[in-house]
Amino acid sequence: AEDGGDAGSDSEDGGDAGSDSEDGGDAGSEAEDGGDAGSDSEDGGNAGSEAEDGGVEQEDAPEEEPQKAAAESLCGNAGKYLPPHVLRAEETVAAQKREERERLKKHVQGLINRLSEPNMASISGQLEELYMAHSRKDMNDTLTGILMSACAPGTAMPGRLVMEHVLLVSILHRTVGIEVGAHFLEAVVRKFDDVYKKGTEGKECDNLFTIIAHLYNFHVVQSLLIFDILKKLIGTFTEKDIELILLMLRNVGFSLRKDDALSLKELITETQAKASGAGSKFQDQTRIRFMLETMLALKNNDMRKIPGYDPEPVEKLRKLQRALVRGAGSGTESQLRVSWDSVLNAEQTGRWWIVGSAWSGAPMISSQQKAPQKPLADLVEVSAKMLELARKQRMNTDVRRNIFCTIMTSEDFLDAFEKLLKLGLKDQQEREIVHVLMDCCLQEKTYNPFYAFLAGKFCDYERRFQMTFQFSIWDKFRDLENLPATNFSNLVSLVAHLLKTKSLPLSILKVIEFSELDKPRVHFLREVLHVLLMGTEAEDICFIFARVSDNPKLGVLREGLKLFISHFLLKSVQAHRSAEEASALRERAELATKALQGRPSLRM
Repeated sequence: AEDGGDAGSDSEDGGDAGSDSEDGGDAGSEAEDGGDAGSDSEDGGNAGSEAEDGGVEQEDAPEEEPQKAAAESLCGNAGKYLPPHVLRAEETVAAQKREERERLKKHVQGLINRLSEPNMASISGQLEELYMAHSRKDMNDTLTGILMSACAPGTAMPGRLVMEHVLLVSILHRTVGIEVGAHFLEAVVRKFDDVYKKGTEGKECDNLFTIIAHLYNFHVVQSLLIFDILKKLIGTFTEKDIELILLMLRNVGFSLRKDDALSLKELITETQAKASGAGSKFQDQTRIRFMLETMLALKNNDMRKIPGYDPEPVEKLRKLQRALVRGAGSGTESQLRVSWDSVLNAEQTGRWWIVGSAWSGAPMISSQQKAPQKPLADLVEVSAKMLELARKQRMNTDVRRNIFCTIMTSEDFLDAFEKLLKLGLKDQQEREIVHVLMDCCLQEKTYNPFYAFLAGKFCDYERRFQMTFQFSIWDKFRDLENLPATNFSNLVSLVAHLLKTKSLPLSILKVIEFSELDKPRVHFLREVLHVLLMGTEAEDICFIFARVSDNPKLGVLREGLKLFISHFLLKSVQAHRSAEEASALRERAELATKALQGRPSLRM
C-alpha cells in the first residue's frame, strides 16, 4: 500500500520520483559527453591530415565544432553507438531538468525577496513544502546560492537583514533536517576561507563572518567551531584578524561566555600574550587596546563597556525561532558540533556530522578486528511470552518481531527510539518500524500516547520517516469506514498529536476529497480538528495553518478546510459542547481560517 502511495504522491507533487528519473537523465548525458574523449582519439587522424595540408587557421575551428560534435554524439562510452532516439530522449530529460531547476530557483528567489520577520512563518512553511516536493540536493544548492548572494556581497550589509536570513536557515535546520544547516554552513565556511586567503577588498569577508556568528546565535552550530576560528585568527594576528575577532565578539561574545566560560577565559589569556608580544608590529595600537578592553568586559560580564552592543534584536528573533520550531525536536540535539578543519576537509574525510553521509577517513575498525555480524533474529533477546504476544499481533517476520519486541521492552519512547536505531535496519526493513508502530498504536484498547511521542521522534529525526508515516496514514484514510471504533479513535489521537507537535504538516490531509465526504471522514476530520484547535496554543494554531496558506498546489485543501470548519465543525458545536467551549472553539477556528488566508498572527 505504501509503495502505491509513493507513486501517487510523486506524480501529484512532482516530487522525488520525478527528480530521480531526471537525475538519471543527467547521468546519461554525462555518459554521452564522456564519449567525446574517445571520439577525439578516433578522429586523431584529422589532425595529421590538416597538418599535411598546411594546417587550418584557428578562426575556422569553431565552424567545424558543431559537425564534429554531431559525429561524436553517435558514440557513447568506449565508442558504443547510441541510437538517435536515445540521444533525443536524454537531451529532452536534461532540458526538462534544467527547466525545472530554473523554475525552482525563481520560486525560492521570490520567497527570499519577500522575507522579513512578520512573514517568517509563511516563508519557512512554503520552503518546507518545496523540500517535500523536490530533491533535497536541488533545494539545498538553490537555497544556499540565493542566501549567499543576498547576505554576502562585496558591500556592507545591514545586521538585521543578515540575522533574518540566518534565522530562516535555523528554522529549516530544525523542521526539515540538519543537512539544511550543514550544507549552508559548509558553503559559508569554504567561501570565507577562500576570500580570507585572497585578501579581497570590500566587506564580503566581514559579511561571511557575521553569517557564521549568527549560525551560532541561532543554534545551528555549537561553540567549538567559533573557538576554532578565533584561535586561528589569534595565531596569525594581523590587522584584519583583529577586526574580525572584534566583529565576532560583538555578535556572540556573551553567548560564548554563557556556553563555555573556561574556553573563553583561555582564549582571552592567549590573546593577551599574543598582543604583548606583537607590540611593535602595529603602528596604531588603538585597535588592539580596544579588542583587549572588549575581552576584559566579556570576562567581567560587563555589557556597558562594549560600545554599540545591543542584545535585543537577537533575543527577539530567538523568541520567534522558539515559536516556529516548537515541537520540532530539541535545539541541543540539532546543533552541529563540528570543528573548523572538519568542515574545510569534508571532501576528504566525509561529512560525519550528517547522519547517513559517507565516512572517507581512516576506518574505525581494522579488517582483522571487524565485529561479527549478528543475525537479525538474535538482535533482541526476549521471553517466550513476548514472542507469543508478537505472534498474536501478526508480527509474522523476523524484522517485525524484533521491532515489536524492542518497542515493548523499552523503558520510555526515547529508549525505544535509540534501541530501534541500533537495530541497523535499511530501506524496506526500516520502513517496517513505521508500520509496526502504527499497528501497535491503533490496536491498543485505550489510546497510549507513548506511540505518538515515539512517532513524533522519528518524524523529527529524518524526513524519510516523515514521508513513510504520511503514506501509512494515507492508507488508513482510504480504509476509514472499515476501521473498528477503537482503531478509529486511536488514529484520530495519533494524527492530532503529530499535527499539534508539527511533526507532520497539515498538508497530509490533502488526499481527503472534501467534495465527496462520507460520514466516517466527516467524523474523523471533525474530531481531529477539534483536538487540534482546542489542544494547541493560539500562536501554534496560526503557524500550523499558515504553513499551507501560500502553496498554490494546496488551494483545494485550503478551501476544503475553510468550508469544513464553518459548515461541519462550528454548526454542530452548540449541540454537543458547553457554551464556554463552543465560544473558545469559534475563536480558535477564526484564527485558523485567517491563517489559511495567509494572515498568520503570531503573538510574540
